[in-house]
Amino acid sequence: MPVDPSASVAATARVHPQARVGPQVQIGEFAMVEEDVVIGAHCRIEPYVFVKRWTTLGERNEISAGTVLGTDPLDKHFTGQRSYLRIGDGNIIREHYTISRGTEAESATQIGDGNYIMTAGHIAHNCRIGNNTVIASCALVAGYVDVEDQAFISGGVVIHQYSKIGRLAMIGGNSRVNLDVPPFFLYTDFNVRPNGLNLVGLKRAGLTREEILALKAAYRILYRSGLKLKEALARIASELNTEHTRHLVKFIESSERGICRE
Repeated sequence: MPVDPSASVAATARVHPQARVGPQVQIGEFAMVEEDVVIGAHCRIEPYVFVKRWTTLGERNEISAGTVLGTDPLDKHFTGQRSYLRIGDGNIIREHYTISRGTEAESATQIGDGNYIMTAGHIAHNCRIGNNTVIASCALVAGYVDVEDQAFISGGVVIHQYSKIGRLAMIGGNSRVNLDVPPFFLYTDFNVRPNGLNLVGLKRAGLTREEILALKAAYRILYRSGLKLKEALARIASELNTEHTRHLVKFIESSERGICRE
């Protein structure tokens, strides 16, 4: 049965017969759900939400009014082939948001679990958003962007395609990101630049005093020592061998666009 008997579907909503709607789902007035959509248990779809074809939602997602999920990618190379939007569990996506499917055939845009995505923004095709991130209002995330777990993207931030945002990085409001942003640090200004550690985020994530001190030392080596990047990474690797400093070094070494650095 495509719509579970325990689901609540408003009389004015339109759910395609080939959509699958799980237990205890709530679908509000004038919402539309196309074919080949899967909505997991206990999701809440508010009025005027449009869930387009080839979109999958896990469980316990809350989608606010006026949001459109699974839009065709804003990409001139898109020719209409099947691609996907896959959203995990426990996400909150607030009013008037758009998230696109992938551009290439059978490719996907992926949203993880526990993310809080605020109002009036866009996540473009083929992005990969991790778990427990915050993406504040009016942020624009271009195609093929990777955002690691627990990152915080403030309001009005614009992120260039193919950029990567590291774990527990925080981007200040109205910043422009056009290079990779290493994890654990705070970044501000219009042309985004490093500005210390994301101390609030690190403490909330449960990092110990010793782990934070190691990251502070890594920040000084990376951004304040005057060393060339390769030399700074070698020094961090040799002097600060922790789980988080290893992740920092690996992130930077894998960067293809280069990192933002003063």
